[in-house]
Amino acid sequence: MKVIVQRSLNSSVSVDNKIVGKIDKGLVLLVGFKTTDSTSDIDYLVKKIINLRIFDDENGVMNKSILDVDGMILSISQFTLYADSTKGNRPSYINAMNSDSASKLYEEFNQKLSEYVKVEKGIFKADMKVSILNDGPITIILESR
Repeated sequence: MKVIVQRSLNSSVSVDNKIVGKIDKGLVLLVGFKTTDSTSDIDYLVKKIINLRIFDDENGVMNKSILDVDGMILSISQFTLYADSTKGNRPSYINAMNSDSASKLYEEFNQKLSEYVKVEKGIFKADMKVSILNDGPITIILESR
């Protein structure tokens, strides 16, 4: 499982020109699953994300988590995180989990995150337009293995 974490001042996701998810201060997560991922990968990354200290404290040092700043999460499914372009110029997605299994894990991931913070999300498999105001910019890549 791979998650791109971006600290955000405000972000939104639209489908068919309608906003389906929107946050103010918080994190935007681009979430991808590979064929071997399971609930243990989700548990590991949920714990890592909610405790990741990438928000500034009163001294301007990144020392606070999303829990400390009462932030929100915008979660976006992103199978292309497992694109393999080592051969040729057209990426292969053979390492990405099939959509039925990935959809279930994505919902489980968001549900577990929502036990800690407010979670907005895109629509799985939809053609989404994502608007991100990256704060910093701060972008962290997390992987479960």
